[in-house]
Amino acid sequence: MASPRLLRSCLFAALSSVLLASAAVGPAQADPVRADRTQAAPAPSAAAAVTFSDTFDGPAGSAVDSSKWQIETGDNVNNHERQYYTAGNNNAALDGQGNLVITARRENPNNYQCWYGRCEYTSARLNTSGKFTTTYGRVEARLKVPRGQGMWPAFWMLGNDIGQVGWPNSGEIDVMENVGFEPSTVHGTLHGPGYSGSGGIGAGYSLPGGQAFADGFHTFAVDWSPDAVTWSVDGTVYQRRTPADLNGNQWVFNKPFFLILNLAVGGYWPGDPDGSTTFPQQLVVDEVKVTTG
Repeated sequence: MASPRLLRSCLFAALSSVLLASAAVGPAQADPVRADRTQAAPAPSAAAAVTFSDTFDGPAGSAVDSSKWQIETGDNVNNHERQYYTAGNNNAALDGQGNLVITARRENPNNYQCWYGRCEYTSARLNTSGKFTTTYGRVEARLKVPRGQGMWPAFWMLGNDIGQVGWPNSGEIDVMENVGFEPSTVHGTLHGPGYSGSGGIGAGYSLPGGQAFADGFHTFAVDWSPDAVTWSVDGTVYQRRTPADLNGNQWVFNKPFFLILNLAVGGYWPGDPDGSTTFPQQLVVDEVKVTTG
């Protein structure tokens, strides 16, 4: 990947440039695993403790809980995404019905400037850096993805040491990514030193019968333990990765990670929106939860 460019941000400058460099730039390099796998995801033990939970309760139009989330701002040249991430509740707000709604719009009311010139879209990106990290546990989100060419929603994690070691040495765990030209498929991927970007280690999961993920809510989860990460959709396991899958490269997933939610528009992997894409589009998040033990 090209070296990161500083993200124009209201957040801490030392971390922001590497944060935006980290989004995966291509699909997982593995054969898709179909939805007919019936293995159930591991159930949390009776002693499991909820260490993070947000059900996004609050008045319609209000911003997310700032004790749990911070908002990133700026654009992302590294993936050639087209959106500008805005602050506050402009593109990330509660709907008053227990959901967070991240909205991508075709607009530029404040003359935001992106890597390609005047930005064409706005959206939002949230993370828990400095507020919550976890090492191991079940990390899950119940959400409904948007639809359309150029849409790129994601729920993912970055190693908390990214400010010291950079990306991809920090490690990245993509719990769920979807690109609009694959409405029936999501991807789960690991990125680290020697297996980053389009060389990430992962697999896809497809709904049966041509169903689209944008048609309803689904629960996306990883069960993460020392030297193993297991992905599931609605309780069905579709892949498990261990150090043996990394072709001799370093496993960097036995340390604290923080959470990220975002909706990108365009980029190397999804491609740009076209005449078939309608706006606004929304990533609707019902709950994010982490349990350990």
